[in-house]
Amino acid sequence: MASELMTTDFIASKIYFLRGEKVLLDSDLALLYNIATKALKQAVRRNNHRFPDDFMFELTSEEFSNLRSQIVTSSWGGKRHLPFAFTEQGVAMLSGILNSTRAIETNIAIMRTFVTLRRLMHSNKALADKIKELESKYDEQFKVVFDTISQLIQQETEEMRPFGFKSNKLDQN
Repeated sequence: MASELMTTDFIASKIYFLRGEKVLLDSDLALLYNIATKALKQAVRRNNHRFPDDFMFELTSEEFSNLRSQIVTSSWGGKRHLPFAFTEQGVAMLSGILNSTRAIETNIAIMRTFVTLRRLMHSNKALADKIKELESKYDEQFKVVFDTISQLIQQETEEMRPFGFKSNKLDQN
């Protein structure tokens, strides 16, 4: 089971987009580290000086409510405290306070997932930029070709299941 949790696809499915950042929630990190969420939060609180706001933040009630409805699960029902959200830097900082073989392996897998997501986002943007550049170079006779390519890219993007992180409604304002 532990190796199933360490896959890029599994980790990517736990990444959310909140406040303009890709984040992992404390409960998902605890699952990956194979520790109780309470133990993870205690370790973070004991070392809160290592986690500035751009490394970790606590969700607001509204963010938590929106996220729960987005995940469509009631398994979080009895929480008394709002979850912590950790950015990539916050996850890296966790490796300094959670010192076990499992924590090290988990951090390596999470960092690789963030790198993979960044590469995917960059390659899609690079492809779109290259097509726009080609469109501007060539005249009207190739317009049909570029229009068709643009439609295919748009259809593929619309049909693809989102990979990695999920956008929160609050960030779309």
